[in-house]
Amino acid sequence: MATEPQNAAGQRPVEALAAKLRRRQVVGSRETALETALVLRQVVSKARFQNISQLVEIVRSVGQKLIEAQPKEHTVGNTVRRLLHHVREEYNNASKGEATASTNEFSIANFVLQGQPRRQVAAQKEESTLVLKEDDSDDPDSFARTLKPVVMEGIQDILDELETVYDNIAKSAKDHIHSDEIILTIGRSKTVETYLKSAAHYHKFTVIVAESGPSYGGHDMARSLSSSGISTFLVPDSSIYALMSRVSKVILGAHAILADGGMFALTGSLLTATAARAHSTPVMVCAGQFKLTPLWNLYHEYGALDFGDPSSVLGFEEGDLVDKVDVVNPYYDYVRPDLVDVYVTNDGDHPPPSIYRLIKESYDDEDNEF
Repeated sequence: MATEPQNAAGQRPVEALAAKLRRRQVVGSRETALETALVLRQVVSKARFQNISQLVEIVRSVGQKLIEAQPKEHTVGNTVRRLLHHVREEYNNASKGEATASTNEFSIANFVLQGQPRRQVAAQKEESTLVLKEDDSDDPDSFARTLKPVVMEGIQDILDELETVYDNIAKSAKDHIHSDEIILTIGRSKTVETYLKSAAHYHKFTVIVAESGPSYGGHDMARSLSSSGISTFLVPDSSIYALMSRVSKVILGAHAILADGGMFALTGSLLTATAARAHSTPVMVCAGQFKLTPLWNLYHEYGALDFGDPSSVLGFEEGDLVDKVDVVNPYYDYVRPDLVDVYVTNDGDHPPPSIYRLIKESYDDEDNEF
């Protein structure tokens, strides 16, 4: 009974979110991550489990259902992986106690970690006072009763991070953007929008926004930046290369950051990054760490294999032409790591080669695939 995650009360919100994801009623990295965290909170609060294996299985089953419903929204899996990492970490701290001190023995891995003071400080937290009794026949709910508050606290930490991610990323804007610079971006990214508006409090600069056809999200981006008093120019995507020689830096958003340091981003990002490389213009990517995903782009040309409506590129009224061509309208581009100079996250700035280390610190290897 306790091992069965399929109780009706706990699975109702999972099925509801899975249906929304399938119908694309919930879209966007942050929105899907928030919804996933809220569903996990409901499931864990109602779940019954007697040991760590049952809890992990319950959380993984939620992740499997949601990822199957919409595999193109990578932050769903990232949120589940983050919670599983937190659960195992708390369980190991409670189980081992002072035995964790043995990890100080010399090894190449520990030697590398010692060079990361931020992570070292995080690791030196107070010793766990949890007393966990697994598979207690006298009190079957004792394990869940003890561990649930810690798990719920971990979920709340994820929610808090998602709520403040834009502002935390924007804190460094004044150091990266300087007066009289010309910034180029493409389409609309809420993260980039907040970042530029934050920098505008300290410096006067100009933003060139490529409209990002056929979705034309750049129109809304340009309107929003202009209403905030930022000098903004809206240009067609075909002008990106011609204008790049005048651009100081390129700032892009990301849909997902992959383990190789590359990323999935809005269509047109590859064009922009390639033009920037040709002109030796630095490329910055603003993205929260919740977008880090332990996946690789090895087998397909179009990012995330997510395609939009081809009629927005070539309308059906062009009857003769439509019959003779196949129209592809990819929603995302895959941007290689060598085209990105730095990722600006809510946890600092990181070059593409360091992304793999961040992923190893954030998730457990056994959760790379559900």
